[in-house]
Amino acid sequence: MPQEAIRTTRRVAGLSIAIAILVLGIKYVAYALTGSAALYSDALESVVNVVAAAVAFWALEVSHRPADKDHPFGHHKAEYFSAVVEGVLIVVAALLILREAWGAFQAPRSLEAPLAGIAVNSVATLINLVWALYLIRLGRERRSPAFDADGRHLMADVVTSVGVVAGLGVATAVGWLWLDPLLAALVALNILREGWKVVVSSLSGLMDQAMDPADEEKAKAIISSHAEGAIEVHDLKTRLAGRATFIEFHMVVPELMSVGDAHDICDRIEAALETEFEDATVQIHVEPEKEIKQTGVPVV
Repeated sequence: MPQEAIRTTRRVAGLSIAIAILVLGIKYVAYALTGSAALYSDALESVVNVVAAAVAFWALEVSHRPADKDHPFGHHKAEYFSAVVEGVLIVVAALLILREAWGAFQAPRSLEAPLAGIAVNSVATLINLVWALYLIRLGRERRSPAFDADGRHLMADVVTSVGVVAGLGVATAVGWLWLDPLLAALVALNILREGWKVVVSSLSGLMDQAMDPADEEKAKAIISSHAEGAIEVHDLKTRLAGRATFIEFHMVVPELMSVGDAHDICDRIEAALETEFEDATVQIHVEPEKEIKQTGVPVV
């Protein structure tokens, strides 16, 4: 990845921490104004956001380290650990929220200055919405599990915050005190669901998940159109490691083709794949004609 892109990634990760702290402060003010269990749950989730942003910053720093003796394939998978940690923190926060909700349900309490609390919380929600959309887009562009997980978590936070604000509005209007702890419990269940999705997605990456089927078909088309002189390509395997893509396959060439000519074909294919897939590593095993399988990628 170019140095400018790395610097941008670091700035965004650092800004995520600052925004998470700001939003946490705003949401705590909303809770302090009202004493609402639902707003408490919203603020507690923001504590997770702060910790998750800090962990993501660390993971991104590690993932950009160059390959070394102990890690010859690089450090790309560090981002998956960040996403797993975030998922676990979400689960912990959900359990703490459920405990608070149960206490509030057993001893319902009236809300103080609910309209002021709702207004303050709405400001935090708007900040989270803008930043979540940006992180999700950046995560897709950079193929960053850390940014994508952080953005999706914030978007879940936005959805739950909107639900909390709407519910508190209803509770204030009709005087249903039991609605406040119920909303807190619903927030907890929703973020449990999001935490599970983040963990499952990250574990798939740690288990060397293959490329998206559409991208794999694109890779096959590129190989086919740039392998002129070869007979066939088979045993194509792909895996993702954060933003890095690993592509390997066997290429069958005529028995009498020179090493130099076979190497030229490999260079063409590698260059084309690396142009299409940023941070791609391509490995090609050249085989003689007797190894043909006629079940692989046809050469056009």
